[in-house]
Amino acid sequence: MAAASSCAALALCSSLTSHCKISCQNPNPHPQLSLSKSKLCSFPSPKLYTRPTFSFTRKFSQTEPPPVSEPEVEPEAALEAEAKPTTEVVESAAKEEPKREEIFAVVMIGSRQYIVFPGRFIYTQRLKGANVNDKIILNKVLLVGTKTTTYIGKPVVTNAAVHAVVEEQGLNPKVIVFKYKKKKNYRRNIGHRQPNTRIRITGITGYQDYPAVTLDSLKSVQ
Repeated sequence: MAAASSCAALALCSSLTSHCKISCQNPNPHPQLSLSKSKLCSFPSPKLYTRPTFSFTRKFSQTEPPPVSEPEVEPEAALEAEAKPTTEVVESAAKEEPKREEIFAVVMIGSRQYIVFPGRFIYTQRLKGANVNDKIILNKVLLVGTKTTTYIGKPVVTNAAVHAVVEEQGLNPKVIVFKYKKKKNYRRNIGHRQPNTRIRITGITGYQDYPAVTLDSLKSVQ
């Protein structure tokens, strides 16, 4: 028995020594494969996609003349050229407009007083018997004023008259009249539109012979 165990131990030792020799000779049990650059497959490097550029050139026939390029104009010169005609138009329009006579008057129509200017229109109380496009004369002129003088009536300016034309016979906006009595079940809702007349002033005449009040006369009185 002892001989058999010794033989088994010797066999084990010999196998271990042989294994150690093999491991020392091949330190890397899994050797790495080294491939040369020539053996490697060469893949083409990816290229970025670039959009192709196209140049369009217009072809002209022999009979058609080539286009003429306009000369470049500076922005300041262009602005000045655009501004000149507008100023001329504005100046011509200002010259064509007639100057209004700087005069006004205070007239009494019915029981109310109105300030009137030539060329403007006013709304008055209903003028009975006046139709559209009728020419009327207002004789109750209380005052006439110009740029330098004033004509004050006592109570009216004699021989002064305001000429006007009737343009429209209409109605004022509606006015609501509401009546109410508490605890009596009494409610009344009434609407009313006052009739009116629109007249346009055409001129003021006849005041020149009346004595005028000027600034110099007022200073002398003081």
